[in-house]
Amino acid sequence: MSLDSITQNIDESVSGFFEPIAEWLGGIVFYSVNVAGAEVPLIVTWLVVAGLVFTGWFGFVQVRKFRLAVDVVRGKYDDKDSAGEVNHFQALTAAVSGTVGLGNIAGVAVAVSIGGAGATFWMILCGLLGMATKFVEVTLGVKYREVHADGTVSGGPMHYLPKGLAERFGKNGKSLGKVLAVLASIMILFFGLFGGNLFQVNQSYAQLVSVTGGESGAMGSSAGALFFGILVAALVGIVLLGGIRSIAQVTSRLIPAMAGIYIVACLVVILVNVTAVPAAIGTIIEGAFNPQGVAGGVLGALIIGFKRAAFSNEAGLGSSPIAHSAVKTKHPASEGLVALLEPFIDTVVVCTMTALTIVIANPASWGEARDGESIGGVTITSDAFETVLPWFPYVLTVAVILFAFSTVLTWGYYGLKAWTYLFGRTRTSETVYKVLYTLFAVSGSLLTLQTLIDLADAVLFTLAVINIIGLYLLAPVVKRELDKFLEYVKVRNAGGTDGDKDPELSKTSV
Repeated sequence: MSLDSITQNIDESVSGFFEPIAEWLGGIVFYSVNVAGAEVPLIVTWLVVAGLVFTGWFGFVQVRKFRLAVDVVRGKYDDKDSAGEVNHFQALTAAVSGTVGLGNIAGVAVAVSIGGAGATFWMILCGLLGMATKFVEVTLGVKYREVHADGTVSGGPMHYLPKGLAERFGKNGKSLGKVLAVLASIMILFFGLFGGNLFQVNQSYAQLVSVTGGESGAMGSSAGALFFGILVAALVGIVLLGGIRSIAQVTSRLIPAMAGIYIVACLVVILVNVTAVPAAIGTIIEGAFNPQGVAGGVLGALIIGFKRAAFSNEAGLGSSPIAHSAVKTKHPASEGLVALLEPFIDTVVVCTMTALTIVIANPASWGEARDGESIGGVTITSDAFETVLPWFPYVLTVAVILFAFSTVLTWGYYGLKAWTYLFGRTRTSETVYKVLYTLFAVSGSLLTLQTLIDLADAVLFTLAVINIIGLYLLAPVVKRELDKFLEYVKVRNAGGTDGDKDPELSKTSV
């Protein structure tokens, strides 16, 4: 029996078993209601409302403290003797690597095809709101993290939900928090294996095949798929063995470089068509508010834009706090401010650049997609670049693979923290997980397992419901931490040092 036959049989068997489960859970999590002709997913509404609430609660912190956030990333308020494993910049790039990827390149193209150019406007707005949610969850991640004897750190919803709820609500809060922590760990682990690993490898391999001659090309065979899977798995395994320090070292170089190349390429397309920029911006704004602009009208464009942004930056899902919790700091809110830059980079900058490039270049494939033809998102984005840079699809392929690789690394770390919360931090336990995760990377180039990937999406967004309830309950804690850090900044800017004016400021919140 050939390898193709084996993998096909596995795909069919797994899909047959899990399809009813995926449809049932997906129907609940992504349940939509019809509003003025547009299908409104309630989970997207849940995420957007959280962004609105936290934006108001913290007085537009994403605007007022944006410059301070940049200063913290630059290391202006670093403490060399702080607990943690990585600096603010490395923590940010590690977390961004988990969100910047295929969604920014392919997902945005799909969004502006279904929702029209106006979806871009709402995508930006949702990204700005998500900055406040990210600030809240990451501050809690650092506040309630666990620093182990060997100096490594564990954080995330599986830590701040039980600890925070116990601190605020006593015994009942502790019991509820433990249940939520176990559920959160299971959801993060499941998505990590299928959405953060297998799907990323699968899609990057598909893009590689498309530019190397298709199914009949050099990489189109089963042997090519197996080689690609083993290569990715080996690289992931090597980096994963080094923990968050190793991952941060890779992502702190990889993400800025690839994001820089991608944004420069977008700018080249935009500058070549600079005379079309005003019209493109006008099209985006008009499409956002013109009820005749797309199917579903203004609400349709709004929902598509919000959905793309929510799925892209993961604000409120509880995943990013795991990476951010490893930061070296005594002040939880300092990393919360750093984290609010994440949706800005991911959605406001990278997603917007992709959308603007497509709208300005206006490739034929985008028009065909808007007319209802089934065209892959990567193809539309690639065609937009090709209008100015004929060779760029090859560079885009490299970018897709590297973005996917960084996502696999980051979700490998997220999954490890969920695994060790459930099964303990023994060497054997961690080794079993790392072997399992690398095997999933190999299978990613061979199997599609679309049903399991759909199930993983539903599971991850179920986590958003649990996580955001916890964020609401613990928001007063975040407010106190922000006030403490702002007082510390005031002291530092006046020439003092940490704790000079207030002994409380020198305590480490772990």
